[in-house]
Amino acid sequence: MDQESQDQHLSRISTLWTVVCHAKGGPAEAVTAAQEELMRRYRRAVYRYLLGALREPEAADELTQEFALRFLRGDCRQADPQRGRFRDFVKGVLFHLIVDYHRRKRLQPQRLPEDGGEPAAADPSPGDLFDRGFLDSWREELLASAWEALARIQNETGQPFHSVLRFRIEHPDLRSAEMAVQLSAQLKHRVTADWVRQTLHRGRDKFADLLLAEVAETLPDPTAEELQNELSDLGLLTYCQPALKRYRPHSG
Repeated sequence: MDQESQDQHLSRISTLWTVVCHAKGGPAEAVTAAQEELMRRYRRAVYRYLLGALREPEAADELTQEFALRFLRGDCRQADPQRGRFRDFVKGVLFHLIVDYHRRKRLQPQRLPEDGGEPAAADPSPGDLFDRGFLDSWREELLASAWEALARIQNETGQPFHSVLRFRIEHPDLRSAEMAVQLSAQLKHRVTADWVRQTLHRGRDKFADLLLAEVAETLPDPTAEELQNELSDLGLLTYCQPALKRYRPHSG
């Protein structure tokens, strides 16, 4: 059942764009639910990027709220799966939010520092710096979402993929036999070194599938090649290479 559920999740690669379309119009309840789903999925990525770009928690929180309001008043109507990746739409909105924020700051009276030096220019860095910061935030959010999905699977099925993978990350130098001893205490039942190796292998496959599904949902009906390019751009290809080999494009 678990594998079947996972396969069904992987096949729903157009889900995010369906949510975007629902957020554009239709019954009020459906629009509200769609907007809330979009913000639930991307609020952390938006805030993380804004905090890194502005270095001001209050400003990052303010612009995150403004980003949310733009969705609530229907600005997501500009998002169109025919125009490409959803993250490009989000990136464009954030870029304009930051530019507007710095423009407002320039219009405010500024106190000169006590040493009499000139105030530093406040314009955001364009081009590669913006892209890199945004990609870092987007990638971190995709990884966090995949970890959360893996934890849900563990809670629902009892399969400890999340616990074992996290333990490996936290103890990269331990051998399988040493991991088995410590995991036996953590999981409250005896496990063997062979069990550790098998669970790590299955857990990595499960995580790769979940991460691939998260990335696929941000693209409009992607081919395997388009998914590979997106994973490469995000620096996630090494995580998802096994899952990409199993990937079958969505049809209908």
